[in-house]
Amino acid sequence: MTEPPHKDIAASVRHRLLANAKETGRPFNEVLQYFAMERFLYRLSQSCYADRFVLKGALMLTIWEAPLSRPTMDIDLLGTIDNDIEGMLAVTKDICTQKVHPDGITYDLTSIRGELITEDADYEGVRVRFHGSLGTAHFTLQLDIGFGDVVIPAPAVLAYPTILDLPAPELSGYSKESTIAEKFEAMVKLGALNSRMKDFFDIWLLSCQFDFEGHRLAEAIEKTFATRGTDIQSEPVALTASFADDPAKVAQWRGFIRKNRLTNITQAFGKVVKAIALFLGPVAESLADKKQLEATWKAPGPWRR
Repeated sequence: MTEPPHKDIAASVRHRLLANAKETGRPFNEVLQYFAMERFLYRLSQSCYADRFVLKGALMLTIWEAPLSRPTMDIDLLGTIDNDIEGMLAVTKDICTQKVHPDGITYDLTSIRGELITEDADYEGVRVRFHGSLGTAHFTLQLDIGFGDVVIPAPAVLAYPTILDLPAPELSGYSKESTIAEKFEAMVKLGALNSRMKDFFDIWLLSCQFDFEGHRLAEAIEKTFATRGTDIQSEPVALTASFADDPAKVAQWRGFIRKNRLTNITQAFGKVVKAIALFLGPVAESLADKKQLEATWKAPGPWRR
């Protein structure tokens, strides 16, 4: 049986995505963006570069089925590949042209652009942007690719959930421990200047929903801080009451909730900081004192020895 024309596939997929948006109460453009990211990840998983990248960032919350997860428009990856811009542009083009089961997605290969990630971003690396379409619906994809970080425990191959009944991407994904470690490192490094509310939200969410072994989380934090050249502090500024009560931080938190259309989330930034301090404080103290943390975190806490 021959495949229907591409425009018919795109129209059919668009119709099903519109139905999904209506059913889930999400804007169509958001559903389209997630579908576009999902299908790019599928192309990556089918390419010769599949074992050269590890998925990280907010899309991992989708794999972990974390409730209340925040929306994201970007794909974050850890690359074990040359980190030059021209090389990443060539890799991206190869992935975009990977032959896969028709899904209606097309990419504008002439739009692919790359740049170094700026210092105030999550990590040093390469950012790649390009345009694509599903019929007459258009989207932009952004890949943020970091290099050189360590993942504890080691990355495991995971299936990324699909919006429609299409083959699922299967590729290596970050651990929860290293996800927390990298966000905690950013908190410590930025100190009082920290305005990255997504890090507070993600750590708080993970601590509320998942269990952790103290020694394993401590190892991930220790190695991440060492790799990034950041000293571990037993009482980071970002976990203090003075930081949590800062009117500017409270306003940033409320703005973050509003911008991401998060419901059933506390407006009280102080409660979130206090919960994170309960979660990460004992880990930071044990590392600062060079002691082993023999305790288990049963969500939503506290630590039990």
